Amino acid sequence: MESEPTRPEPRRVRLDHQQVRVLAHPLRMRLVGALRVNGPSTATRLAELLDTNTGATSYHLRQLAEVGMVVEDPDLGTGRQRYWRAAHEVTQWEASDYDDDPDARAAIEWIEADYIRFFSHHAERWAARRHEWSPAWRDAFGMGDFFMRIPAARLEAIKAEVFALFERHRDETDPDDPDAEMVQLYLAAFPLSTVLPPAEEKP
Repeated sequence: MESEPTRPEPRRVRLDHQQVRVLAHPLRMRLVGALRVNGPSTATRLAELLDTNTGATSYHLRQLAEVGMVVEDPDLGTGRQRYWRAAHEVTQWEASDYDDDPDARAAIEWIEADYIRFFSHHAERWAARRHEWSPAWRDAFGMGDFFMRIPAARLEAIKAEVFALFERHRDETDPDDPDAEMVQLYLAAFPLSTVLPPAEEKP
């Protein structure tokens, strides 16, 4: 019995100081995301998708290419058409990676804030259009939260286990399944004390 072919490991990048400074721009973030989700594309198609102009997408694609975030795909290009693809499937960083570089630290803080803005926009659009989806999908989508008191090392372990679970289900799912949809899963962990200060202890 032949074994099923295994998918290649996703290409990952841990953002260096130069990459994080270049990526901290709203259009560049969207360009990388669009190429990862939709596959290789031209500056013209990306401009149409992101509601901007071809000159802007071409310029920012070149900036991203200079730090290795996107690359040209010569196999798809014809004549003057240049196709671009994301150089990686997964972006990783730790906020403390940039503690020694104020500019890079400011850039990663902007990226994280932009990510939160995108999440909020994404959630609002879902809420406005959820009636268009079947009951099964409306039940499957959604959010939840959980409270626990744990040390930082255990929180890091939880994050690693959850991402491994995401990847396992992605790898075990047939992308051509007619019942499958492209979904985005978020993982967030924040200190509860920022919104609910601990009650003062009684004497």
